[in-house]
Amino acid sequence: MNAIMTPSPDHAAIKAKQNAAWSSGDYAVVGTTLQIVGETLAEALDVRPDQLVLAVAAGNGNFALAAARRWADVIACDYVPALLERACARAAGERLEIGIREADAEALPFADCAFDVVASTFGAMFTPDQERAAAEMLRVCRPGGRIGMANWTPDGFIGRLFKTIGAHVPPPAGVRSPALWGTRARLDGLFGAGAASIAVEAHVFAFRYRSPAGGLPGLLRPPAQGVRRPRRGGAGGVDGGPAGADRPVQRR
Repeated sequence: MNAIMTPSPDHAAIKAKQNAAWSSGDYAVVGTTLQIVGETLAEALDVRPDQLVLAVAAGNGNFALAAARRWADVIACDYVPALLERACARAAGERLEIGIREADAEALPFADCAFDVVASTFGAMFTPDQERAAAEMLRVCRPGGRIGMANWTPDGFIGRLFKTIGAHVPPPAGVRSPALWGTRARLDGLFGAGAASIAVEAHVFAFRYRSPAGGLPGLLRPPAQGVRRPRRGGAGGVDGGPAGADRPVQRR
């Protein structure tokens, strides 16, 4: 009998490529487009004053700022410094206070049970090691706390885009689709052992642009000379399809 060996994915190499991609382009445009999702998630999690809140893979700060607007004590972490700089600039523009920490979602530099609320909008779903990222979010959330995510779903526009890209540029062996985070089955598998309850609610997100040319092609344009504008993920279209799992996971 011949053994079939499946190579383990090189997570470090994957993250290096992600970091380079998300440090370039014009993500400020994408971040503005997705801002309402951070507000929706903060409402779903019922973020309140003085709660300790961690925004994981925070990007340019959509959820972190939404939590800060509700007077929570917020830390935004991401492993892309350029995105954290953008989050700081946005916070300063609104006279909001947020802490920032350069950190990998798969190895959060925080103590166990440190936060009342742990959340991620279209961020942690892109980690190469999904199990590790979920375990870290559970670890730093206090018992009785809440974990909330906004994730693209497999059947929405972004999920279909992932499939189209994957048909031409297959992902590394052993790496699961980010859109799986947008399914109840995957969330049960990732969080079920450590969660008292899991709730999932689907929302339809509409990408709104003046024209098709201002959508995906516009986002792929390089930033204006002399202006540093990071871009991370996302794509233009008419309907983003369901952005799932933006209801809380209740920590045991």
